[in-house]
Amino acid sequence: MSIPIVYIGADISKSTIDFRFRDQSFTLPNSPAGFLQLQTRIKPLQVQFRPHLICEATGGYQNALVESLHKHSIPLSVINPRQVRHFARSRGILAKTDRLDARVLADFGAANSPAPQEPIPAHLQRLASLLAARDHLVSSRAVEKTRLHQCQDSWLLAQIRRTIAFFDREVKKLEAQILALRDANPALKANADRLDQVAGIDWRGAVGLLGLLPELGTLNRRAIAKLAGLAPLNQDSGQYRGQRHISGGRAPVRRLLYLASLSAIRYNPIFKTFYKKLRAAGKPGKVALIAVARKLLVLLNSALKNPQLSLAN
Repeated sequence: MSIPIVYIGADISKSTIDFRFRDQSFTLPNSPAGFLQLQTRIKPLQVQFRPHLICEATGGYQNALVESLHKHSIPLSVINPRQVRHFARSRGILAKTDRLDARVLADFGAANSPAPQEPIPAHLQRLASLLAARDHLVSSRAVEKTRLHQCQDSWLLAQIRRTIAFFDREVKKLEAQILALRDANPALKANADRLDQVAGIDWRGAVGLLGLLPELGTLNRRAIAKLAGLAPLNQDSGQYRGQRHISGGRAPVRRLLYLASLSAIRYNPIFKTFYKKLRAAGKPGKVALIAVARKLLVLLNSALKNPQLSLAN
């Protein structure tokens, strides 16, 4: 007889975690001591039940708990907060407290049976952190460059230039760390070199995709497009047939692929022809670029799944 799964809801904040386990609610510190207490509570019950923890992506506050659970082989799923909020509203739950959110997460698990999340290798976790830090610096530098064109005060202009120079130096330092991490991991280096073979993808795009989309090369074309937020969604009802559009997914990945598509339609003959065909058919420029980004993602996904696939342009 199979052991039943019991879903544990975990609402995570900076310093505490509220748990919902069957009919029990309790709060523990978001710290190694709290994780140890959680293990103590769960361990005696593993003879009767298979625990599966459900939490939301909380901007990084969940990382330590996720690492601890993976270390102790306890299944878990990190859910998009928007999905959980929609689920709560579907149940008529409009109020929001930490304990209530933990209960909603447990109910979400029981209703949807999400697949357990596979542990992400440590080097890919660090790569994602480095990429996020670089993205933050580049965005901040862009703000300062905009101010540079708007400012008239000579002292402020000099101060803005110093700030931009600082961001330039820090971006170079981060890129050096990213390259060192890539070169220190043979599998990561091989995959990055493989993606870099496609015209329109440089080394930054290659390591960016591998760090922000570690599922690349493991899913089918529809699943990988949906994960990146590049799958067109129907807008139909009765006799009405609306225009399909993209939604959700991982915004940093989508932004990276959109920028790569701008390069691909200039330097890659296949994507250049594809883009021109869409434009000739009356597709708006942005819609055509999104289609190129999706086609590019599918090609890169196939390239990692099938090492024999030719990437000749």
